Amino acid sequence: MIFLCRRISIYFLLLIVCSGAFALDLTDMSNILSESFYGISGENEGTTGFRSLLIPSGGRPESLGSAYTGLCDDISFFDYNPAASSILEQTEIALFHNSWIADSAMETIAATTRFNNFGIGGKISCFYVPFTEYDAFGTRTASNYYSETTAVLNASYNLFPGYKFRGLALGTNLKFCWRSVPDYTDNYNGRIISNSGLAQSALAFMADIGILTQFNLGKLYYSRDTNCKAGLSITNLGAAVTGFSESLKIDDPLPTTIGIGFSYKIIRPVTMTVEFRQPINLGDFSEYQMFYIGSGVCVDIAPFFSVLGGFQLKGANPRFSIGSEFEVLKVRFNINYSLDLTTSFNPVNRISLSAKIRLGDKGRSETKNRIDELYQEGFSFYANGEYERAIETWKEILLIDKNFDPAKEAIISTEKYTNMLSGVQSLSAYTE
Repeated sequence: MIFLCRRISIYFLLLIVCSGAFALDLTDMSNILSESFYGISGENEGTTGFRSLLIPSGGRPESLGSAYTGLCDDISFFDYNPAASSILEQTEIALFHNSWIADSAMETIAATTRFNNFGIGGKISCFYVPFTEYDAFGTRTASNYYSETTAVLNASYNLFPGYKFRGLALGTNLKFCWRSVPDYTDNYNGRIISNSGLAQSALAFMADIGILTQFNLGKLYYSRDTNCKAGLSITNLGAAVTGFSESLKIDDPLPTTIGIGFSYKIIRPVTMTVEFRQPINLGDFSEYQMFYIGSGVCVDIAPFFSVLGGFQLKGANPRFSIGSEFEVLKVRFNINYSLDLTTSFNPVNRISLSAKIRLGDKGRSETKNRIDELYQEGFSFYANGEYERAIETWKEILLIDKNFDPAKEAIISTEKYTNMLSGVQSLSAYTE
């Protein structure tokens, strides 16, 4: 299996290189597309602060065109819907790297776990870009990094869980973000001004809220898992302050957004997802930005290997992405390449990587298997006419999971049937 995963990774990397080489001959197409989509760009683009909050950590969501609010089936949920931690199957720890543009990058470490219907998690991410200053003679006078570091604490709870309707998950993120601006020089003697960067640095406090639900709709295959999810989230609600070396003042508005998403597993190996997201300006609602949309498809080729693709239109910025996921020794890797048609076809930029360590499900799969065994055992008793033993077996299931509706339905049907048999027998005895 390891050999196969290596071969798959090599083929995928070759695909990236080939697509990049092909794209280098399509610069004219890029210019045409840029002009074509220019009309839908908003006049308020770039007017909010802490823009790193809009940069994806990478991995699975970016492979799906960032259409993840209505799916959120792994640890990547932090940036999209905080309600997901209460319904994830696995305890996960993950590392993400996203090579962005102009030598910038995003590094992320995250962890999440679940206790029955209660989920928690945490994440730290850092976006950074080199900052170098030169004087009039081309001499480097200052060199450091501009960075934005975000810490996230998550908690969620799944209300009204059941068998057919899996409940309504509600969640929130508490987020703290620090923007670090390096000191720079004056325009006269080239000396670094003390605390000049601190005056422009900023601290942001914000929260995300989200809703996520699971259900069955138009299901064409048998599985205990639901085939549909729908989610709603509001991200980056809060404010930021700056001017720490002087007097504090309110910084630019944060990039607050409202998103709604939907995912549908059309057949067992194929999952489709769509999303609509609207940025809003909490300082002035009239200065809203253009909405953006995304869609993605995930095809599970094997239990340990998947292929993903996505499209996102964000203002005048059409973006295609392709990625693959493969698992080795309970570590799931994702490699993604995003092709931005209005900026550059550079095959080196816009590559993201992630590694998720899956630490188990706290025995939930074993519990499901035990329930399935008891459920089938009850039908064996039923087939042999041992109705009381069948009912007792199904009641044992309800002691493990009170929301297992098939056991409830089997008990009710069997009791009705035995009552009917008792009535028929009593009637026969009376007529005799």
